[in-house]
Amino acid sequence: MRMLPGVRTALCDGTAALYERTSALAAQGDDAIGLIVNLGPQAIVSQGDNSLALATGDAFPFCTDQAGTLIPTRHLGMLFPREVLASRVEDIDRAVTRMVPNTVEPLRLLVNYIALVREQVAVGSPELRQTIANHIHDLAAMTLGATRDTRESSLGAVAAARLAEALTDISRSFTEPGLTLAAVALRQGVSPRYLQRLFEDSGMSFTARVNELRLQRAFALLSREHNRSRPISEIAWQAGFANVSHFNRLFRARFGDTPSGIRA
Repeated sequence: MRMLPGVRTALCDGTAALYERTSALAAQGDDAIGLIVNLGPQAIVSQGDNSLALATGDAFPFCTDQAGTLIPTRHLGMLFPREVLASRVEDIDRAVTRMVPNTVEPLRLLVNYIALVREQVAVGSPELRQTIANHIHDLAAMTLGATRDTRESSLGAVAAARLAEALTDISRSFTEPGLTLAAVALRQGVSPRYLQRLFEDSGMSFTARVNELRLQRAFALLSREHNRSRPISEIAWQAGFANVSHFNRLFRARFGDTPSGIRA
């Protein structure tokens, strides 16, 4: 569970379970708007007259002041103060209890952005926490049907979410020796120039970020007892470096010693 200004998130994982919100429970709660994203193979959700089956990645917005049931195996839950979304969504009452399919791009951006935020141990200063929350609010509104003003003002949220997607992609693929910015951009469905600008605006280039992940992986491999007899070139390749001389130069500049020195 995580909490930011105006948004609460919970990542739930386990065997199938029944979550039931009775009328009595709903009467005791607030009027927050929730959003459930199914991360398992299938989930069943119902509220009011709606009963829907959610495929992987589908989402269901709901009202916390109404009774409902949910049967998932794994899901991401979000709660927002009603006024936060009501001011950003074209028709909040019409938007709730209508399934959002996994093909909706703002939903994918929202889920990936939250995933990156959740991986951070500490989000940082109050100002940064509020900025992140504002991005989540805008992305949630775009998922549900944002007003024109929100769509026009949410470019920062979209850029942050696209950068988050790229960072997630890199964290999964940085050990590929041939990894390029163009390859990541193609997987994200954006132009290389646009993605390069996002990295530049973040303060660290694509190449620098990939090299940092590779160097950290190499350092970890060199520090393991069972790797003491492995050639340095093999460890460099496993970390994603195709050129050993280039790896040695970067490693020494980053850690102040050679790979052999660190291992010793």
